[in-house]
Amino acid sequence: MPNIIEITDFSAPELDIYARLTENQLLNRHEPEKGIFIAESPKVIERALDAGCRPISFLSERRHVDGQGRELVERCGDIPVYVAELDVLTKLTGFQLTRGMLCAMYRPPLRSVEEVCAGAKRIAVLENVVNPTNVGAIFRSAAALNMDAVLLTPACSNPLYRRAIRVSMGNVFLVPWTFLGGQEPGEDAWPGEGMETLRRLGFKTAAMALSDRSVSIADPRLKAEEKLAVILGTEGDGLAGETLADCDYVVKIPMSHGVDSLNVAAASAVAFWELGRLAE
Repeated sequence: MPNIIEITDFSAPELDIYARLTENQLLNRHEPEKGIFIAESPKVIERALDAGCRPISFLSERRHVDGQGRELVERCGDIPVYVAELDVLTKLTGFQLTRGMLCAMYRPPLRSVEEVCAGAKRIAVLENVVNPTNVGAIFRSAAALNMDAVLLTPACSNPLYRRAIRVSMGNVFLVPWTFLGGQEPGEDAWPGEGMETLRRLGFKTAAMALSDRSVSIADPRLKAEEKLAVILGTEGDGLAGETLADCDYVVKIPMSHGVDSLNVAAASAVAFWELGRLAE
């Protein structure tokens, strides 16, 4: 039986996770087992539930409880479902809700690199990609274009930040992912130990960058690799020199009109489409 609670007190502590806690507070680095994320929109919430994420509460436009969100609410048993009209929710949260529904959930335990990469042939590695929008867009492309897993260096934006989840359309719950060595910058030596881990797991590495040794993304050797890790760098500066030196391949996307690069999210879509297809 749904536990419907009408919002009457904006200051109620139960609403802090939706209205007053920052992303870093929700992440709770000091006690990661208590970390929380916010899924937004019925479709994204459904994907998170299908992935095994545990719900805490809903914040919903009243009409959705008996509409498109009804099955989700019923699926989650008697957890609190806070409801109000859309203008009240917008005032409470400070932004327009996408499709009028949020769900607070516990963050799942971080998986090991070995577990995430088990059976994978094509993976993406993100080096210091700090913009949540780019991280979300990359995950959407990874899910659509044949990437089996995503690894992130500790300085990357967390894939379970609200904007990243929203931009990914919930695909962060479809593609296995983890951090290389933990979630704190400096926890693991990248590229050193991280590259060694990839090699130990049998991956050849392909850095997406322009350099004197760059080969075309259409180079047949890339498709012929049984296991390939496609490495993408931070916005603006791209991949670190040490990363480029350690990779098996440096790969470029041929361009026209004097354009020398693409946004990392756009480049990921091109790279995943071309490199995600194994040689026939």
